[in-house]
Parts: sequence; C-alpha cells; structure tokens
Amino acid sequence: MKYPGAKHEKITLLYEFGVLAALNSVGGSCSLIRNLENMDKDIIFFNGRILTQAGSGLHGEAVFADSMLVKNGTIAAIGQFQQVLSGCSSDVQKRDLDQQTVLPSFIDGHMHLLLLGQSLRKLDLRPCKSLEDIRSTIKQYAVANPRIPTILCKNWMHSMTPNGVTATMLDEIDPRPIFIDASSQHSCWMNTAALKVLGAETMSDPPGGSIHRDAEGKPSGVMDEGAMMSVIWPFQAVSSSKEERMQSILQAIHEYNAAGYTGVIEMAMDEEAWDSLVTLRSMQTDLPIRIAAYWLIKPTADHEANSKQVQRAIELSEQYNSSTSPDLRIVGIKVICDGIIDACTAFLSEPYAPIGSPPPIWEAEHLASVVKEADSAGLQIALHAIGDGAIKMAIDAIEKHASPGRRHRIEHIELASPEDAKRLGELGLTASIQPVHADPSILTEWPRLIGEERCERAFAYREFADAGALMAIGTDSPTAPWAPMNNLYVATTRKSSRNLEYTKVVNEHFRLGMCESIVAASGGAARSVFAEERTGSLEVGKLADFVLVDMEWEANALLQAKVKETWFEGRRVWG
Repeated sequence: MKYPGAKHEKITLLYEFGVLAALNSVGGSCSLIRNLENMDKDIIFFNGRILTQAGSGLHGEAVFADSMLVKNGTIAAIGQFQQVLSGCSSDVQKRDLDQQTVLPSFIDGHMHLLLLGQSLRKLDLRPCKSLEDIRSTIKQYAVANPRIPTILCKNWMHSMTPNGVTATMLDEIDPRPIFIDASSQHSCWMNTAALKVLGAETMSDPPGGSIHRDAEGKPSGVMDEGAMMSVIWPFQAVSSSKEERMQSILQAIHEYNAAGYTGVIEMAMDEEAWDSLVTLRSMQTDLPIRIAAYWLIKPTADHEANSKQVQRAIELSEQYNSSTSPDLRIVGIKVICDGIIDACTAFLSEPYAPIGSPPPIWEAEHLASVVKEADSAGLQIALHAIGDGAIKMAIDAIEKHASPGRRHRIEHIELASPEDAKRLGELGLTASIQPVHADPSILTEWPRLIGEERCERAFAYREFADAGALMAIGTDSPTAPWAPMNNLYVATTRKSSRNLEYTKVVNEHFRLGMCESIVAASGGAARSVFAEERTGSLEVGKLADFVLVDMEWEANALLQAKVKETWFEGRRVWG
C-alpha cells in the first residue's frame, strides 16, 4: 500500500501466521512505525524557539527557551544552551534548530480514527460545487475503477445540492452501489443499488435517525443521524476485513504524524474499531500515537439496551485505563444528542426557517439515565450538542446527574446561548471545539436556515474561554481537514482556511488568541482526558512529544506555517 502524501515511503502490511509485519523502504523520510532513531541517545536541541510558557486570554504572550535536552524519551532540561549543555554527557548528540519553533505536538481533541483511515480510500467530492459536478466526478472515477465492487465517496455538503437529493440522481452514473458520505458524517446519500444492498425497503427508522422516503413511503436515497450510527457505519465497518481496518488505522496514524499529532481523542469508538486497535497495538507496541477513546452509545428508547452499552464501556475502561494502558484507553462515553445545522437536524430552541423544529436524537429521560450510570462508574461524559436546545439539554444532564471535577465535555457547541456559555465554566466543563467547522466559507446556508440574528451567536469561543471552560481544540476528522495550523488559523482570525478568496469574517469578536489556541490544541486536549502529567506541554519530566515548525508567531501567518518534524517520546516519527 502506498500512503498518500508519503513521497519517499512505502509500507507493506503482511499477515503471515497471524503476525503483522511492517516493512519499510526509506529514501529520505523516517519510518512510519519502527523508526528508533535517537531513542537511546541523549539529544540537545539548541538555537531554537522552544515554547515554555503560553499566556492565557486573547493577548497572552509566549515565552521561549533556546535549548532542550531529551533523555530516555523524556524532557530532561529546558533553558539556555550553556545551562542545558552543562548537564549533558560528553557523547550527547547536538541538533541545531536554526531558529525553528518547537511546540508541544498536537493532540486532536475530537476525531474518528478508523473513519478517517477508511475515508482516505474514498472519492473526495470536496471540490464539487453542484449536482452536475458531483455526477461527473463520480462518473469519471467509476470509469477509471471498473473492478471495485462499491463506489464510496466523501465530503458531500448540503450546500452543493440545496434543492435536495434522491437515489435516482445517481442511478444513471453506474449500476454498482454508490455511497456518498456527507462531510459531517451525519448523512449518507446513495443510489438505488446501495439501498438494495442495505435492505432499506424493509427497514423502519432507527431511534434518533431517519430513512428519507418518497411520497409512496419507499426509501428515497438519504439516511441521517441515528441511521448513520445504526446502519451506515456498521455496514461500512463489517464490509472491510479486520486486516483492512488495521491498515486503515495505520494509514490514519501516518497522516496524523505527518500533520504534527502524537495524540488523539477518539470520539465514536465501537467494537469493530476497538478490536482492530487492540490487535494492532499488541503487534506494534510502539505505535507513535496516544489514544484516549470515548465509547459511542447508540440511541435507543430502551433503558436496558442503553445500560448494556454503558456497561460495555465500563468493562473496557476497567481493563484499559491510565494505569494499565496509558496510550490506548477507554476514558468515557459519547452520546450524540442532536444533528447539524446544515441538515436542519441540530436541536434548536426556535424553529428553522424552512422546516420547523426537529426533535433531539435523545430524549432527556434516556440521556439522564445514561449520564448517571456512566458517571457513577467514574467515566467521563462527552455529549455532542450543536444547537442551543441540545446544548442546554446536555449541560442540564451533566449538572443534574454527573459529578463535578470530572472534566465532562460538550462537543461542538456551535450555537450556544450566552447563559450556557457561562455555565460551561461555572460547572468546570470542557468546551470541545473544532474551529475548522467555523470556517466562514462553509456557513453560507446558515442565514437562510436560522436567520442572521441567530448567526451572531455562532461559535462563541471567546465567551467559553472567558467563562473559565477548559478549552480543547480538535478537528472532527474525517468530517473536516485535520491540518492543525489551518484549524488554529480559523480559531484566531475567524477567516476561511479552505477558500482564501472568501473574505467574509464570521463573528471575529469570538476569536481566540495565538497562545490559548495552541494550548487548547495540545495541553488543553491532554487535560481534558487527565493526561497533562505526561504530555501536552514542554516541561521537564514530561514525555518528549513535540514538533519542529517553520513559522512566524502571528495569527495571519499560520497558513504559511509548516510542520517539519514530529517527535514521539524522544524519537522522530515524521520528517
């Protein structure tokens, strides 16, 4: 398998006698998995700009050191060169940083590892602007790939097809099943052949989701929300073998190392992904990524069925936790309380302009019992809540049924009321945000759907931070690009990183500062899962997880910043 973006690297995965072998041929880049360069040698990095302190608030200032000593995979000293050098052995390696910036490596505060790996093999529709663009792009791909049994696509956005979609729009393209994931991962559009493969005609709407139907009651070609969790994701997972899932995870890890990440918070863990991860980890004990996972609780109206899912998360967390398995652990549960605004499925306190007031995915009664049971077992609670109605419901559930001090979290928080923005801090909650979703170029439908006045409340990050919420930045990949500097650019400027020609700025007064954004994308994410004693900042005694970046310390220059190297526990894993 050749990994996209790896110019000099080929990784071949072989399964012989049940053993995974990763074979690497290198021509200038570092090995993906088993690069042990420098692992047993002391290294002093000098003549750099090593971030040691990052001030809080919009105008927080950064403090840099000149040198850093890495020893046995940890940071042994930070300071000025002569001071650090005096504590080194005579055979220490010296690395001139040439004034590059050294930051803590990034930790994605919200992403989906297996879904990302699988998405890397799907046809990307992101460049498309219209239905005709989508049809012609898929047609060209189908002609070029006559032997694949199913055509899998990604990054359809509702704004590309504002008049809606049906299966018949895709049927003439190709007779094979065609599945098109929305960029949000909250909807899937498919042709008639795909509906038949799923057996959709005999399905009832799953809890918290819908199978769109025509006037005769037949499936029309779209499934969303709970149907994604109950139908589409499981189908795509079991359609690939365990070995293919493991390969997908390896590919995702490679992409993340290349982007500057050494940690992820996985936000929709399930049996197939977990089994693949555990097996992969047993075969590759030095995987260069730290994974804290939240177990996805799929919506049902059955208390016993919901409890069974929570008990599974509890069982796994007792086996895989910070004491027994610090780099691969189950930390909590994830509940998706509502959908997204673009699909008019986010739960709002006031109606959408086109369609009224869709309900939340979870009823408050069932959400309360799940939160209470998980919290009583010591698990963290992560609640997906985008609309203001869902955000209030989620915070209410945690306030009433969960213990303080656990760093429970609200995911996305895209349209919060001023009152709920304050409650995030008052209750000690984590504001888990994805600035890339606040990119102005993808919010063009919001004024039509919810009105200009409510748009003024969109992505109120400044209020969350000022209220004292723990800020953790993620990307929600594969629903959005995962390049950390692009994410930070949107957080700090509220300008578009996707389309530089789109000049509209959305709610600039809600922007974050440079320092607090970088902290939220590293130390904040680490703190959100109680990992701050090991990683997330450059401090003596912590693991040597860091990135070398060629950058100017200025928000408007972040799109020009380039990650040059990624280091995981004292070894270079990319660059």
